[in-house]
Amino acid sequence: MIPTTNDSSFQVSTDRTRLDIAMIYRFLSENSTWAVGISLTVVERSIENSLCFGGYLDGRQIAFARVITDYATTAHLADVFVIPEYRGRGYAKQLIRMVMDHPSLQRLRRFTLNTSDAHSLYARFGFAPSQRPDTLMERFYPNIYLS
Repeated sequence: MIPTTNDSSFQVSTDRTRLDIAMIYRFLSENSTWAVGISLTVVERSIENSLCFGGYLDGRQIAFARVITDYATTAHLADVFVIPEYRGRGYAKQLIRMVMDHPSLQRLRRFTLNTSDAHSLYARFGFAPSQRPDTLMERFYPNIYLS
């Protein structure tokens, strides 16, 4: 387990056996703005192939983040959330701090993420708009989970 910051009752762990897969799936498939309709199979596969961070309060998972990485040059932060009833208490900041401080994610050349509404949160951790947007390309299928 990664040590916590600030709120000693909030803990962050990368132990996959502690993840509440049902809660993660429910949030992503029903409440997220980016993965509505995602299948349980896809959620499970994404967790298997990522470095995952669970945020726990009194043993109950209330937050989640995952990092897709090669652990050497690049990483992408995805699926970051705190369940609604626990928002506004600083847990997202603590979760992201633990992600950014993780020993396996240091000295990466590029660390990316996508956000539509949390720019100020991520800016606190050094994220900024791409300096070279002309070099970035993507294949994007926003409604893939609804088909």
